Amino acid sequence: MAKQQVKKEQQSFQYDAIIIGTGPGGEGTAMNLSKSNKKVAVIERQEGVGGGCVHWGTIPSKALRHSVSRYIEYKANPLFNIGERPSRLTFPDILRHASSVISKQSNLRSSFYDRNRIHLFQGDASFVDKNTIEITRNDGSTERLTAKTIVIATGSRPYRPPEVDFTHSRIYDSDTILGLEHDPHRVLIYGAGVIGCEYASIFKGLGAKVDLVNTRDRLLAFMDAEISDALSYHFWNSGIVIRHNEEFDRVETRDDCVVMHLKSGKRVKADCILFANGRTGNTDGLNLEAVGLKADGRGQLKVNETYQTEVDNIYAVGDVIGYPSLASAAFDQGRIAADAIACGNCDEKLIIDIPAGIYTIPEMSSVGKTEQQLTAAKIPYEVGRAQFKHLARAQIAGTEVGSLKILFHTETKEVLGVHCFGERASEIVHIGQAIMEQKNGGNNIDYFVNTTFNYPTMAEAYRVAALNGLNRLFK
Repeated sequence: MAKQQVKKEQQSFQYDAIIIGTGPGGEGTAMNLSKSNKKVAVIERQEGVGGGCVHWGTIPSKALRHSVSRYIEYKANPLFNIGERPSRLTFPDILRHASSVISKQSNLRSSFYDRNRIHLFQGDASFVDKNTIEITRNDGSTERLTAKTIVIATGSRPYRPPEVDFTHSRIYDSDTILGLEHDPHRVLIYGAGVIGCEYASIFKGLGAKVDLVNTRDRLLAFMDAEISDALSYHFWNSGIVIRHNEEFDRVETRDDCVVMHLKSGKRVKADCILFANGRTGNTDGLNLEAVGLKADGRGQLKVNETYQTEVDNIYAVGDVIGYPSLASAAFDQGRIAADAIACGNCDEKLIIDIPAGIYTIPEMSSVGKTEQQLTAAKIPYEVGRAQFKHLARAQIAGTEVGSLKILFHTETKEVLGVHCFGERASEIVHIGQAIMEQKNGGNNIDYFVNTTFNYPTMAEAYRVAALNGLNRLFK
């Protein structure tokens, strides 16, 4: 009788799994569960799928960055300076290009759900109990869905200090900046993390004066020091004013400008302010109390290695669980969670060496250990470097700013870290990543010397850097 009752309860659910959110984490979970022959529903509060990644974060900012980067190259290329100087590009101009990319991405990702027969519901989701989700639509109507498993993939949003008036027309966060309709001459960016540095590049590339307020003592301290120093120098050389170890005290709004008062006593005036200092997980509207879950002070949930929360049938992936807060990692987290849900036991885990790509101008990217980490761990290593200015492809493309750095073990020659600064860095780093993942002696810097690269290419930097590093070894 007990077994019959359990079977009846299992059959009473409408779905095997409900995923809340259609960003990379939600998409990765939904697609892989569907391919495991599970009946899946996804809930998205916005009209289009893709989450913050497609609509406000990764895709828009990288599309903006690409347009500005090409604009900079165009202005610098002597072929286009024969006649009149090019007209000035504005932020609203490049937003139009970003909007077209957003639409293409959202439509493409929507087709994935149709193709895999995944039911898509639009509205705000909240827990009724651990197997029941209530959807509230824009018109106020509600609907309840039930599933054996629930996956939270609601992403994150920019942190907004409560004392700052974000309804003011000159104060933005990294979401609302995409609604900027005027062309600011001076921009103040508060927060010099990844988002702040990327937008500093964008606005400076458009010709605006940029003040970058950093609450720490250096830019992007999690990166290899030489690489982050290269970005700091490039920012300084381009005219960006970086203010380290500063915190805001208050923001004064005026009709024609905004003034940030810093705790150090300084005042900075700008046409607009972009707050880019941290993010908060989107968990406050989920009614987590109904299932006994509690988010931390940043709105994030704790999970185990298969992304299961403290409630056994509820999982969480993506920004809502914190580190590494990358779109690339979120998709893999969803895939791993789906395998654990479908088979009940999953040995697969997220890779340790997750590549970081920072889309400043020029780009930065890294995978593996930094010099600082290796030195602290007392691991004997050597460095191989290649300057982009020495590569024929970089000279042809006019992208000579930057370099590639390979860190390798002096005894085993195992590649321990790859760090790159320059145009296409986020692509270039994957070659090193592929070698680092090889087993049984395959991870060896000699590979870059013994293989043949297309010429001319940026990939050739690996051969140059490998030879440079191996020449430093001695007995």
